[in-house]
Formats: sequence, C-alpha cells, structure tokens
Amino acid sequence: MKFIKGLLMLALTLVLTGNSFAKDMLITNDTGTQGKGHLLVEVNSEFGFNKEVVFDATTREASFGLETIFSYGVTENVDVILGIPYLWRRVEEDGAGTAKENGISDVTVELKWKFYEKDGLSFALKPGLSLPTGDKVKGLGTGKTAYNLFFITTKVIEPLTFDLNLAYTRNENKVDEEKDIWYASLAMELAVSEKMLLIGNAGIQTNMDKTSTSSPAFILGGINYTVTDALSVNLGVKGALNEAETDYVILAGIAWRF
Repeated sequence: MKFIKGLLMLALTLVLTGNSFAKDMLITNDTGTQGKGHLLVEVNSEFGFNKEVVFDATTREASFGLETIFSYGVTENVDVILGIPYLWRRVEEDGAGTAKENGISDVTVELKWKFYEKDGLSFALKPGLSLPTGDKVKGLGTGKTAYNLFFITTKVIEPLTFDLNLAYTRNENKVDEEKDIWYASLAMELAVSEKMLLIGNAGIQTNMDKTSTSSPAFILGGINYTVTDALSVNLGVKGALNEAETDYVILAGIAWRF
C-alpha cells in the first residue's frame, strides 16, 4: 500500500509541476508562451532518493520520472500543452524485500493563456486535465480524470526575473486521501550571461495523506543554458525542507523550439 501511494504521489507531483517554458523543468512555471505557430518539445527527467527509519526499520526509495511535453502556440498568447509522463519506482524495506513498478502514467492536457503584460509584469492562467491513462492497479495512475488550475505571475527586473505560482488540483483517487491539493512556489532567475540563468526556487503543497500533519516543502537550485536559439538544457537539485518531502531529487531536461 505504501509503495502504491508513493507512486501516486509521484504522479501527482508531475501533474503539479508540469511545465511549458518554465526554465524548463525547474518546477515553477513562468508566463511565457510560444507564439502563434511555434512548437516547444521538452524531455524532462527527475531522479528521486529517500530514506526513512521507523521503529528501527529502514525504507529506501528510488524513483524516476520522465515526461515529454509538447507546447504549441495557437495564438501569440495561448498555448495548448500535452504531457506524457513515465514513472519508475523501487522500494526496499528491511525484512520485506523489494517492490518495483514502472510504466506510462496519466497524460495531461493543458491550456496556457497569458492575459496581461505591461512594464515587465505579466499574468497567466493554466487550466488542465489529467486523463486516466496510467494503470491504477500498479499505482501508475488515479483511474479517474482530475483537473487543476494555475495562476502564474512573472515580474522582470533585469537581470532578475521572479515567477510566482499558485495552483489547485482536485484529487479523486481515494476516499482516505485529501481531495483538495493546493500548491505554491516562488522562483528567482538571475541572468549571468546571454546564455545562462541561475535559478533558485522554493515551494509547498498539500499532503495527500490525511494522517500527516506536514505539507511537503522543497528548495531547489539549478542552471539553464541556451545552446542555440532553438535548443536549451537545464540541470537542478531539489532538496527537502521537511520529512514529508523526498530527501533529494536531481532534475535534468532538454528543450527544442521550432
């Protein structure tokens, strides 16, 4: 049960942090859109590691998430976004052996609308659906359609850029889990050159586990490097601010713009 719930939490995390042009997979969305007729293809990965000791029993977890995201500009300020995630997880428990599972998770479909931009300040809304394409029995999906809504703010004060995300996800997975999942994150990017950004980020979200008194909170540092006008790469490390969050996660991604 713990193993299945862990996979579902990983799937929900991918839903909450699914990005379109978010520097690129470093958690917090910005308001940027692709422009009419342009396509962004991202391949983003995260490797997570966690260790927990309860009553002298040690549990070690390793997880991997890989998501391919397609963002297409239908107008200058509106993108349609398709996310296809893959999940893998292994849990080792003292005296209880090892559990493994992997496969395609729930596909997401989103719309991103930048509705205001003036003097370096911009706002966007990003509603989305999570479709039940993952195997619920294996813990790779919820088995039900879920929805979420992001409110995104970006403020540019060169050479700094600030991104604020406030989000809500409706979790319809199980009766013993929280239904209303709230999420907030704040990022700061520093342009150290025309090609490189240094990124700092922190966030918190509601814990799906109703028995927990702690909400998962993280802090993150990373870089984004523009190789060419059409290609960029990023690398980051996310750490836990409390026990409810995965100990640490390595993030890496690549993006192509057409």
